Amino acid sequence: MGLPLGAALAACGTSGPAPSGGGAGAGASGSGTKATYWFLQGPPGEAPRTAAVKRFNQANPNGQIAITTIQNDAYKTKIKTAIGAGQAPTIIWGWGGGGLRSYVQAGQVEDLTSWFDQNAAVKDRLFPSSFGAATIDGKIYAMPCETVQPIVLFYNKKVFEQVGVQPPQSYGDILDLVKKFNAKGIAPFSLGGQSRWTNMMWLEFLFDRIGGSEVFQAVFDGEKDAWNNPASIEGLTKMQELIKANAFVKGFSSITADSNADQALLYTGKAAMMLHGSWSYGIQQAQGGDFVPSGGLGWMNFPPVDGGKGDPSDTVGNPGQYLSISSKASPEQKEIAKKFFANGLLDDQEQKDWVGTGGVPIVKGSDKLFAGSKDAEFLNFIYGVASNAKVFAQSWDQALSPTAAEVLLDNIAKLFQLSISPQQFATNMNAVIGK
Repeated sequence: MGLPLGAALAACGTSGPAPSGGGAGAGASGSGTKATYWFLQGPPGEAPRTAAVKRFNQANPNGQIAITTIQNDAYKTKIKTAIGAGQAPTIIWGWGGGGLRSYVQAGQVEDLTSWFDQNAAVKDRLFPSSFGAATIDGKIYAMPCETVQPIVLFYNKKVFEQVGVQPPQSYGDILDLVKKFNAKGIAPFSLGGQSRWTNMMWLEFLFDRIGGSEVFQAVFDGEKDAWNNPASIEGLTKMQELIKANAFVKGFSSITADSNADQALLYTGKAAMMLHGSWSYGIQQAQGGDFVPSGGLGWMNFPPVDGGKGDPSDTVGNPGQYLSISSKASPEQKEIAKKFFANGLLDDQEQKDWVGTGGVPIVKGSDKLFAGSKDAEFLNFIYGVASNAKVFAQSWDQALSPTAAEVLLDNIAKLFQLSISPQQFATNMNAVIGK
């Protein structure tokens, strides 16, 4: 969803205040071999995950899964240490992309490509776009699971009506709207720029809409000088032009996303638009008073850039969450994990549980569960974006290695502060390609 791993989950509520430690062994009561599974503690994700394991264990008394729940930041450290020591849990929960690539390169996770070939029905029921972040060098190393979180262009319908303008249908429209909202003393866009990953969402869409998904794919694939692509330089240049045109709220680089101050600017009418993850809907609904229930919030996919090569139906963000199998697990443990992947994950009840948290499960046809929900209109929109995207690109900071991701976020901050040029940005990022 353009976020660092911790921020992604804090922002969308997958991690939250909860006692540290964990329910080691929770849900495992039968005899025989046990597979182990660690995942994030706290609402809203812990409950659906735990319930899915409990149902699986009840149905499989001789092949149990023992779970351990761990808080977000602690999990990232613990899983890395365990994998490095060859002591990973059987089932490794993660975000795919750059982290998964590092596990693959170290030979720590199973190649699941042939398993998916033999279990085509398991693969066919999921959004095709969810497999991108599970695929390294053409092979599948993780089972996509849980929910989808694209980045969305939100807007305040009431402010648009006041100014007498329509939602943008193209990037050119965005530039026109910037002038019109500034003339009325309304910030065109809210932005929690101090958090850096929020700025990144803009670059992700500009690169995609100008040059297509292959522009960042070349970076992910480690191609030399990939950031020097003319579409990259054009996207970086357009970004700085927007900043110079006062497209963003004054002082955006001192606003943090964690405080939700960026969301408040939108629902209070101080800003007209905001590019943010789909989880923002739930935040605005919870904190914005009657703004969402009264129909004040509008949403859309990012519009095309005039003359751009990108497919305007494509999106970026978090195409799913991911489960891998440790290569160090016993054959029996690996079989239990595969059985869980085939029969335990995203069953009808788990899908309902995720919808109950405001999430859209990555399962074809999960939209039938939205009927009667007060959020049905938004859920259907997210389902449509995710299921229709030919490419659902993973957030850059999750797709890249942790080392390259930190350099990326640092350079994005400098780009937005206008302290480096587009060419300097590209040069600095080319230096860490493949690292």
